[in-house]
Amino acid sequence: MADRGPQVAPVGMVQGLGREQEEGVVGAGRRILGDPEIPHPGVGKPEHAGQPFTRCGRVRVEDGPYRASNLAAMSERPFDVVIFGATGFVGRLVAEHLAAQDLGGLRIALAGRSAGKLARLQQALGVTWPVLIAESADQESIEVLARSARVVVSTVGPYGPRGLPLVLACAAAGTSYADLTGEALFVRQSIDQAHELAVSTGARIVHACGFDSVPSDLGVQVLADQVRRDGEGELAEATLLVVSIKGGVSGGTVDSMRVMVDDVRDDPSLARRLADPYLLSPNRSAEPDLGRQPDTFFVERLPDGTWVAPFVVAGFNTRIVRRSNALQGYAYGRELRYREVVRTGTSLLAPVTAGAVALATGAFALGMRTPVVRPLLDRVLPDPGEGPSEKTRRNGYFRLEIRSRSVTGAHHVATVAARGDYGYGATSVMLGQAALSLATDVLPDIAGVLTPATALNGALTDRLRRNGFTFDVRRRAG
Repeated sequence: MADRGPQVAPVGMVQGLGREQEEGVVGAGRRILGDPEIPHPGVGKPEHAGQPFTRCGRVRVEDGPYRASNLAAMSERPFDVVIFGATGFVGRLVAEHLAAQDLGGLRIALAGRSAGKLARLQQALGVTWPVLIAESADQESIEVLARSARVVVSTVGPYGPRGLPLVLACAAAGTSYADLTGEALFVRQSIDQAHELAVSTGARIVHACGFDSVPSDLGVQVLADQVRRDGEGELAEATLLVVSIKGGVSGGTVDSMRVMVDDVRDDPSLARRLADPYLLSPNRSAEPDLGRQPDTFFVERLPDGTWVAPFVVAGFNTRIVRRSNALQGYAYGRELRYREVVRTGTSLLAPVTAGAVALATGAFALGMRTPVVRPLLDRVLPDPGEGPSEKTRRNGYFRLEIRSRSVTGAHHVATVAARGDYGYGATSVMLGQAALSLATDVLPDIAGVLTPATALNGALTDRLRRNGFTFDVRRRAG
């Protein structure tokens, strides 16, 4: 048989291991080994039992798992959505969310390094979605993985050292991509290396599709749209306040923080780049000079008496929102000043609480940068692959307010809220729905390295509302 190039094996329940199988029919739950042609997008599903398949090559049990480099190039992509990193903490939650949806025939696949773990995940989910074996360090497997799907969702972090090859592969293949990164330097690298390529192929590369930064990005978009509909023009300033929040911490998030701290320690010039409020701008020279826009401070009392403290992910979210504004031709406001803070209230204890939040945030950042303290923190912080318990995820929630003043002096407030642990329960819904939106919704005719607001627009907002999220805007007294 002529060489068909690299191929991927979809994996279902194990049957007939170690035997070469010639032309035959797909049996429900059969594992197809070797270098199979993929004859049907739903191969492995019970309803497709009896469909023909062709296979070639010899297989031995000791050959081990089949890699994404074994997927043949084909004219029609076999999958609509592939979850890469499906057996990781967040990847599993995303898979669970999609398994609970009415997918309407969408072809889903699970991807990762371990065939055994992926097969166990299949069984736990009660699905027969095909499995693809791929890993970030295997360039060939990543490229073929990108060519096999219309949408790739990646939960494999830290993204800085691992994520760019998949982004570039998706950009080259014209494949839509979504992830959960909160790493500003990685997004900047993605913009520099993948944006023009993605524009040329029509790929939508959408970073920050979790708590970092969907609530911020879509919240400001919904707010600006309502202010415009009310005839109050553009936004002059907007402040996001974290009103209430409850949830746990994942080892993957902690690992991403470690990588960013190490990068800045190795190259101090990166700290100056991270301090630039327009780090992610599509055209830095076109941005307005609004003076200092710091994300770090001690405590502050707002004009209405509310005490606020620094928000640990403000440095990332604010830059995503500013990129969204610039990509839309400054639709929110040419000179919009935007920031994010933690609200501690107006009581006598509020400034004390704000001070405690500020000190804790600063102490954690300092500890991560201090060689003597870092090992002590590593002992108590979760390892990669670990995360909050099911009970913690179920009982979590977040509620945010975005207060704005328009150029006409009108005041509005947007509320963004959801049940479920903000970093994992709610985040898995955000990323899962972003993937479904990229795969099925009518979206703006735009390509490149985008943001949730610019790529998915109102489609993702509507999806999240149907999944219990709140996005409301109302006028308020000045």
